[in-house]
Amino acid sequence: MKFSEMQYTRPDIKEVKAKTAEYTKALNSAADYASAKAIFIEKEVFSRHIMTLSTIAHIRHSINTKDEFYEAEEKFWNNAIPEIEELEQVWTKSLLDSPFRADFERDYGNVMFINAEIALKTFSPEIIPDLQKENELVTEYEKLLASAQIPFEGKTYTISQIAPLKNDADDNRRLAAWKAEGKWYKDNGAELDRLYDELVHLRDSIGRKLGYDGYTELGYYRMGRNCYTKEDVEKFREAVRKYLVPVADSIYRAQAKRLGKEYPMSFADNALLFRSGNAKPCGDDKAILKAAKKFYDELSQETSKFFNIMLDGELLDLLSTEGKQGGGYCTDLGDYGVPFIFANFNGTRDDVETVTHEAGHAFAFWLNADRIPISYISPSMEGCEVHSMSMEFFSWPWAKLFFGDDTRKFLYSHLAGALTFIPYGTMVDHFQHSVFENPDWSPRERHNEWKRLLGIYMPWMKLDGEIPFYSEGEGWQRQHHIYSFPFYYIDYCLAQTVALEFWAMIQKDVKDAWKHYMAYTREGGSMTFTDLLANAGLDSPFDEKCLLGVCSAAKEWLENYDLTGIE
Repeated sequence: MKFSEMQYTRPDIKEVKAKTAEYTKALNSAADYASAKAIFIEKEVFSRHIMTLSTIAHIRHSINTKDEFYEAEEKFWNNAIPEIEELEQVWTKSLLDSPFRADFERDYGNVMFINAEIALKTFSPEIIPDLQKENELVTEYEKLLASAQIPFEGKTYTISQIAPLKNDADDNRRLAAWKAEGKWYKDNGAELDRLYDELVHLRDSIGRKLGYDGYTELGYYRMGRNCYTKEDVEKFREAVRKYLVPVADSIYRAQAKRLGKEYPMSFADNALLFRSGNAKPCGDDKAILKAAKKFYDELSQETSKFFNIMLDGELLDLLSTEGKQGGGYCTDLGDYGVPFIFANFNGTRDDVETVTHEAGHAFAFWLNADRIPISYISPSMEGCEVHSMSMEFFSWPWAKLFFGDDTRKFLYSHLAGALTFIPYGTMVDHFQHSVFENPDWSPRERHNEWKRLLGIYMPWMKLDGEIPFYSEGEGWQRQHHIYSFPFYYIDYCLAQTVALEFWAMIQKDVKDAWKHYMAYTREGGSMTFTDLLANAGLDSPFDEKCLLGVCSAAKEWLENYDLTGIE
């Protein structure tokens, strides 16, 4: 079925809540495990349907935030989901207290109960109005960014559309594009500060209402982290500063030398990897999809079947259009057993990386779509990001299809970008910890903290005021996750570390690497993140030697890669 043919009808929230309560009552009164299991499976099907309706509405609103019907539906779900969550928590508690818990664990393993216990720590009926308000503020932020109209060279651009100009090979034009985008953020800075200030205080208040000392501990529970702690993340951040920041620094020093620039460089100059311009796809969106089809057809039988289903079902919305929400994501349509990929193509190498990245998420969902419980379709967030970031590297043997004459530029840039991303992503996480440890900071104090962290994690950035907004420590405001998904960013860094393990395997034997990838991906969310890694024969990023090893291998490859003839 094509996405356009999928029916959407707003459910009656009272009926949804009543039905959920009925399932809970039936589970509590089940006479034997067979009856309890039948109720459990029926409830799973019901929940999958409600989630599918919510997702259809969200996708269609993302595609056109000006559509009044789906804007109203987005508001409906922002209010409905916290109300449904109240009844879901009662169901979860009944499942945990069930006399048949041992039977469920025998059939489904214990991760569902570990996750259920975590979920109970994130909710209380008294915070329903707060959750609804949180959803409203996030939607305001997303709509503000989607409404951006940035004047440049006599034309008007959205945030996604101006991105290619920020990589332009002409120094003056590139700098002007960075300034034009930064001006839009500066002009809307007061509103961006207001929204985040409200979100920080609201989340801090939610945490305290639930009995925590602020938001951080609650934030970890809301992210579903079931196998590592805040202390583990702090150790990872320390390893990043120790091993990776020096490697990334050497990459930017080499870049400055190629460009004939003085180190450290401005934000605009750091965006240009080669004097002749950054790697670009050798075709438009149709050419990229054609190349992607060949890649997935040849990678494996499973990926071939999956990607053709995506194409036939029109389950990719890729072009950047006015009113479209920024960024990219993958989500799933459980009733139909298919994922959906949302993106904003802009003519840069990000277009290719988006197709491979989001398709990594999509393939993992498709491979596990029939799992019971539905919580086993996907692991926790950092586990999901391994699917996507590693899939990017599996595309390397097919890179020429996407980049043509720019293939060598792409391979160098992709690996270098993976390494230099981790300090940035780790900085985002550090920043959020600082913010929630100091919820009463003023907007200026938050900006000052971001600027301080830039000096630690990204010393290659020149903070001389040349580009207002970025050089003044305000650049965090363009990072969607900081507003929308607090503490969801270190996940990318942990996953990127694992993806670099896959990269190293691919250099030796792509078929063997794929076996490890499938061993990891086939388990869905039935294991914790660290157990998934062990099951697939991979090192944990929390082990310091893991980061040290991938840094060493990647640095050696970059330093010895032949860039002869590339300016």
